Order: sequence, then C-alpha cells, then structure tokens
Amino acid sequence: MSTMAPKMAGVRLRRLQSNSYLVVGLTIMIALLLFGFVGPLLVDQDAANVGANLPKQPPSTEHWLGTDTQGRDVFTTLVLATPRTLIIGLVAGALGVGIGLLLGLSSGYLGGPVDTSIRIIADVFMTIPAIAILVVVATNVRSMTVWLMALIIAMLAWRLPTRALRSQTLSLRERAYIQIAKLNGVGEFEIIVKEVLPNLFPYIAATFVATVSWAILATVGLEALGLGPQNELTLGMMIYWAQFYGAILRGFWWWWAPPIIVIVLIFVGLFFTSAGMDQLVNTRLRRVA
Repeated sequence: MSTMAPKMAGVRLRRLQSNSYLVVGLTIMIALLLFGFVGPLLVDQDAANVGANLPKQPPSTEHWLGTDTQGRDVFTTLVLATPRTLIIGLVAGALGVGIGLLLGLSSGYLGGPVDTSIRIIADVFMTIPAIAILVVVATNVRSMTVWLMALIIAMLAWRLPTRALRSQTLSLRERAYIQIAKLNGVGEFEIIVKEVLPNLFPYIAATFVATVSWAILATVGLEALGLGPQNELTLGMMIYWAQFYGAILRGFWWWWAPPIIVIVLIFVGLFFTSAGMDQLVNTRLRRVA
C-alpha cells in the first residue's frame, strides 16, 4: 500500500507532462502572471502618468514601446494594465464559478422543483444578450473601478458554470457509490461534500478557465466602448484611448498593438489550458490523445 501513492502520483505527473495543450497553456499563463504581477515592481510607475515624458515618441532604448499622445510610457502602462485586466477576469470568474457551483449542485443533486426553477432561470438568462445587460449596467455607474467592473461582469458569469456543473452533478448522482452511501445512511450534505464535490473538481477547474476567458472578453468589450475604469489602467482602456486619439489613423502602432498582443496571448493561454483540462476530464479525448 505504501508504494501505491508514489506510483499513482507518477502516473498523474506523466499524464500531465504528456498533455501538450495544458503544458503550453499553463506556460503562457504563468509567464503573463509573472509579467503582470512582478513587472510593476521592476518599472518606474511614474512613467505611466500623464505628462511624464515627451508625447508621441516612437520605440527607442529609453522608451521600449514609445509614448502616447499624453506622454505616458506605453511599456510601463502595459505592465500596469495587464494585472488589472487579469484581476477582473479572475475575480469575475471565481464569483461566477462559486455561484454556478452552488446553483448547479443544488439543481443537479436535489432535482424536482429546485432543478426546474434553477434550470429555467439559467436558460432565460442564457437567451438574453450579455453585452446588452452589461452595457446598461455599466452606463449607469458614475465611478467605475477595477473591482466594481469585476462585480458587474460576475453578474452574468454564473450562467455557463451553472449549466455545466448541473449536468455533471446529474451524472454523478446516479453513480453506484452514491446509492451505496445513501443505503448506508450517510447524510445528503456529507455525500455532497465527500463524494460529489471531489469528483467535480476537474470540471470546476475547466469551467473556471472558460469563465475567466468569457469575463476578460466581456471586460475588453466594455472597455473598448469607453465603459471601463476611466482613471485606472487596463488593457481594454489602452485600446479605447488609442482609438479615441486616433492612434491607428496617425500611425502610432506602438500604442494599440502591444495591448492587443497581450490580450491575444491571454486568450491563447486560456484556450490551450481549457483544451488540456478538457482532455484530462474527458476520457474519450484522453483515449484519442
């Protein structure tokens, strides 16, 4: 028995290492997290203030990505904007998955009227265009902040986790070990905590990645319309200000291209991570791989 745990750990480690999608995705995301959360400690944050440098300077050894029309160093701005965008996505994703887990578990395990009510509510919200609701809410907020933006996005981030985790809970509820636990007199709460939740962890992780991706996409969409935090730096607001001051028409490629590249890298990293996790939890995909 003592040798089984190391063997199982070795099998899991080899499975993770052979999952190229997950390795690539996690590598990209870890690099972006280091860039976003360690980078601000290594740059002069004052260079991102309005009027800190000469405006409209092209990339050089002094300003790696040039400056914008307001004299802000674009590289410093990018370093400070990246973690705030990631924070919005992570917070909105965590709240969405938390609410979705509670609703999905209740709906899938309890069934009956509870399942019907939650399923109808989730289906109704799925049919409503998310961007329309978010635009209406964001336009009625006087002072937008990063944390308030995350809460607004989280208002609709629970829909996908609710549906996904409900379907998995419905499947787990019918497994033999759940029925045996019920016959042995184990309480419903204990079954959920000790039997259902541990088997849902891989699906929760995969759903979290997908929800974070949706949250960042919604965030960038709102910010590109000018509905983001006006006084805080985010990737979407960098694109908005570049568009507002005509950076594309004026040829200031160093202003709008870097935030777009970072956003693309975020989505590529999340896509590969999601595909890798899906391969881990989906036995059919694992056999094909």
